[in-house]
Amino acid sequence: MAKKAVMVWGGWEGHEPKQCVDVFASILEEEGFEVTISDTLDTYKDQDLLLAQDLIVPTWTMGTIEGDQEKGLLAAIESGVGVAGWHGCMGDSFRNNTNYQFMVGGQWVAHPDGIIDYTVNITSDDPIVAGLGDFQMHSEQYYMHTDPGNDVLATTVLAGIVSSPWVNGTVMPVVWKRQWGKGRVFYSSLGHVAADFDVPEAREIQRRGMLWASR
Repeated sequence: MAKKAVMVWGGWEGHEPKQCVDVFASILEEEGFEVTISDTLDTYKDQDLLLAQDLIVPTWTMGTIEGDQEKGLLAAIESGVGVAGWHGCMGDSFRNNTNYQFMVGGQWVAHPDGIIDYTVNITSDDPIVAGLGDFQMHSEQYYMHTDPGNDVLATTVLAGIVSSPWVNGTVMPVVWKRQWGKGRVFYSSLGHVAADFDVPEAREIQRRGMLWASR
């Protein structure tokens, strides 16, 4: 029986939510998933749909989520439906909703100096990152407020930052996993635009993270 995933995209278009969904919908289909794609947060109110899924991929930057939408999403994850996402499409979705941020395990607060070159350091032998070495990104280096309970799999060191020099030397989580009730939560701060996933390691980490999170 095929696994099922729902991908809900929208919000700020600068993060290319639809283009990124297209990238990972194809990958999930290659892995045997039946993928449902939606562009409305009302999808989260459809408990029959959500509870039939193995994986939710939220792809929504900023915007607002209504109480019953948020409640439906968090309840589905707590019941055991996995969730996996990336960058601001999961880590900067609803700035007023601390319960959502609690589930994610972090919240974007800055990307000092904008688009820069930086190194991602693999810090775990977890299967999601196993066999991968440190790698380079040319993108936004996210500065986030993160949950100390996260199982961190990769980090980055802020260095040479001009706009906010006081953050230089900070070791910032980039990839983590965690639990929300019975549901598995995976997050990677990589993926400002779809082309960022042309970096093989960024793409592979997201693929493995989605498969891990899936029920």
